[in-house]
Amino acid sequence: MSNHSLNYVDVLIVGAGLSGIGAACHLQTECPNKSVAILEGRATMGGTWDLFRYPGIRSDSDMYTLGYKFKPWKQAKSIADGPAILKYIRETAVQYGIERKIRFNQKVVKASWSSETAQWTVESRHSETGEASITVCNFLMMCSGYYRYDAGYTPDFPGVEQFQGTIIHPQKWPENLDYAGKRVVVIGSGATAVTLVPAMAETAGHVTMLQRSPTYMVSLPSSDATANALRRIFPESIVYTLTRLKNTLFGMLIYQLSQRRPETVKRFIKDKLRKELGPDFDVDRHFTPPYNPWDQRMCLVPDGDMLIALREKRASIVTDHIDTFTPTGIKLKSGVHLDADIIVTATGLSLLALGGISLTVDGQATEINKSVAYKGAMLTGIPNIAFVFGYTNASWTLKADLICTFVCRLLNYMDKHGYRQVTPRLNDPEVEDLPLLNLTSNYILRAMDQFPRQGSKLPWRLYQNYFLDTMMIRFGSIQDGALEFRKEELPAKVGEVATA
Repeated sequence: MSNHSLNYVDVLIVGAGLSGIGAACHLQTECPNKSVAILEGRATMGGTWDLFRYPGIRSDSDMYTLGYKFKPWKQAKSIADGPAILKYIRETAVQYGIERKIRFNQKVVKASWSSETAQWTVESRHSETGEASITVCNFLMMCSGYYRYDAGYTPDFPGVEQFQGTIIHPQKWPENLDYAGKRVVVIGSGATAVTLVPAMAETAGHVTMLQRSPTYMVSLPSSDATANALRRIFPESIVYTLTRLKNTLFGMLIYQLSQRRPETVKRFIKDKLRKELGPDFDVDRHFTPPYNPWDQRMCLVPDGDMLIALREKRASIVTDHIDTFTPTGIKLKSGVHLDADIIVTATGLSLLALGGISLTVDGQATEINKSVAYKGAMLTGIPNIAFVFGYTNASWTLKADLICTFVCRLLNYMDKHGYRQVTPRLNDPEVEDLPLLNLTSNYILRAMDQFPRQGSKLPWRLYQNYFLDTMMIRFGSIQDGALEFRKEELPAKVGEVATA
């Protein structure tokens, strides 16, 4: 153990992205007696918003709901770009003194729970030197997101080695890529492709979006007119709260309509697209997916930028299948050849549960894909661990804030009653086993078997509904029969956690 540094902290957070910084702020405010540290695998904070550097990078959620409940978004633009979101996260960390609690370049590889001491022993490795460090904690919060940071997903395209141009995955965007005047093909039809195409089309010779099947696209203004009008009358905090509520309700209304009246929503989206694109576009072929709205995430097009690029013929859409890459581009199954200097594979993420760390409980390896999620935040049979997983049908942070509030309530309840250990137990034989995520996107289906499950009724069921979740997570009783609490003697703390 001589090469290991040994530290103790009450709550250890894994990940210094949007979720991890938010979790640390909640803990500092709502559990001020708890010592907190964050282990971050990369050299900087910000997670997704620091990792992705491709042209036009932005959120497809508005910042009134993607922002933290406790820190108002004050910019006029509500659909923010990546650098603005990163600045907001870093500002929050500085404002709350969280940056002093982060240890960078610490990739967590495993965590072992001991019921005897009611502690996790967490091993991390320095991202550059490989040196191992040990941190001991009573409670572990996983805020590591849901996908692999080191690589995106790229299918095995036939003939890819023949292509003589440049191939890029958006997750590994090269810093000085010059695409001015070049022919670009973007493979994919999700949020990344819909962001990249108009951004690159500003200077590229031409950008073609090549999709196997379409995605629902909805054009919205990048600024929230109501919020900007309210700013003239009310203080910032009131504007933020009201706009957050308005946008949450609007998002839920669209989602519920999509579930209950899919044909109505489908017709509305297609009519709007026909109006914006004009008569030259085959909306049925290129913009009508084979599934219903919100069976997969919809693509937000701020200020219609993607549609303008198509209308002005700076970009085009091709719906077809790849036959093979060629030295000069891509040959399609239809026989058409797309000439390209640069090919961007916007083909999605590789999902990863709990950052890929291995968990053991009292010497036994756990299989998290056999666990059932309690309130979408904890796992059956695994003590003193919570994971932050946001909404799939709304802003990530709406759910993240709720989970952080719940963890703080739980920790305060345990302190009040002298408990050191809490474990969700599923003892109800009527609860059926269901997949955790309810979307049909390929990147989710590919990884479903790695993730925990959900149950068929509360508190094991995820309804993807902010107001139902608020009632269950924020106001529901901690004593709901699903949590098993244990008291242990408080072990001696080993050292103190470094805060720099």
